[in-house]
Amino acid sequence: MSHTVIIGNGISGVTAARHIRKRSDDRITIISAETDHFFSRTALMYIYMGHMTYENTKPFEDHFWSKNRIDLMREYVSTIDYAKKTLQFSNGGTLAYDKLILAVGSKPNKFGWPGQDLDGVQGLYSYQDLELLERNTHGPLVKYPVKKKVKRAVLVGGGLIGVEFAEMLMTRDIEVTFLVREDRFWGNVLPKEEGELVARHMIEHHVDLRLNTELAEVIPDENGRAKAIKTKDGETIECQLVGLTAGVSPNVAFLRGGELEIDRGILVDEYLKTNIADVYAIGDCAQMRNPSKGRRPLEQVWYTGRMMGETVGATLTGTPTPYKPGYWFNSAKFFDIEYQTYGTVPARDLDGLSEFYWEHPDGKICIKIVFETATRRFHGINTFGIRMRHERFDKWLNEERSVDHIMEYLADANFDPEFYRKHEKAVVYKFNAEQGTSIIPKKRSWKRIFSIA
Repeated sequence: MSHTVIIGNGISGVTAARHIRKRSDDRITIISAETDHFFSRTALMYIYMGHMTYENTKPFEDHFWSKNRIDLMREYVSTIDYAKKTLQFSNGGTLAYDKLILAVGSKPNKFGWPGQDLDGVQGLYSYQDLELLERNTHGPLVKYPVKKKVKRAVLVGGGLIGVEFAEMLMTRDIEVTFLVREDRFWGNVLPKEEGELVARHMIEHHVDLRLNTELAEVIPDENGRAKAIKTKDGETIECQLVGLTAGVSPNVAFLRGGELEIDRGILVDEYLKTNIADVYAIGDCAQMRNPSKGRRPLEQVWYTGRMMGETVGATLTGTPTPYKPGYWFNSAKFFDIEYQTYGTVPARDLDGLSEFYWEHPDGKICIKIVFETATRRFHGINTFGIRMRHERFDKWLNEERSVDHIMEYLADANFDPEFYRKHEKAVVYKFNAEQGTSIIPKKRSWKRIFSIA
């Protein structure tokens, strides 16, 4: 019986284990130093905010693993001997494998700021980060909170984790100053209009948002704990907590220096194979050597981890399957505003592309559509405050539909509940005025929505 060992019990590793079990009787072991059981990482903020408990975030009952003959180990892997196919644990133990899946996830970025490792400075990725945040902010669930109450936190770096971090802290009446080095929020992802919309919304929620502002250093007090930060402009901002939310990077430091080929992440081919026989990498730590058109080499989002787990599960059980994620999509929430994106919407350089932008007068709802200038082929869409149907846009992208077709049948993609106000007429009216077209929005048809033609 072959033994598959998976390092990491996040969505990618657990999905791989489940699909291997569905398709084989192989022995399976999942190793994690973070938690005993798989939990929903995206729900960490809801535990802190009191909406859920840790037990609520576990998708499977604890008996699920023994019932499905998946062994769980709470260990930290220190080294790997690929020639002998053996893992070495930090406590001195070892474990042999036949096939190895590296699903070791990410860690918060640090960029060498002076004081970045002081007490009171932390990221927000792991369950241990949540426990540390509870302690750092006088959480009710910790026995020994810090003595100095947190009145203000400074968050460094504009992105999705930063917004969640801010929302969490503000539920405990902690004031938040947010440092963003770009000229708009999430400037490496969002175009100008969308970045400005998010920035306005954050300010409305009383976030002290500082654009074009970079961290220079974290200043310690007499006990070696963060008491303030200094910006590159020389401003000092007093605070009792510093949150590092400038993105994440693959958690691969312990794997470097050996024969495993690593760039930013672990390099894999389309079958998620590394350069070492019987060793695979999936999820946040995997870097595609030749990514699909329109996709990035590293994509650290929940659904790509799940898809990689399914893919490698098939490959390791006799059905070699290439990883084909299709067109890019993602969704998130900025306080009260939902965000979705399908296809590719460049943040800055259009280069042969044109764009159309519509925004509701309330400043909280918008649509950005990008299309090829020469052919008018639809390229991608961002929406804020409007829910859209993934399957509809995926179909249009695969069919290489024109932007005019998208505008004509835009109502078919609307996923908002029945009594929500629709905005298609206003959107198309502005599009016609700017593009010189005379498109008439089609009446919404459920037959069109479910048609495969």
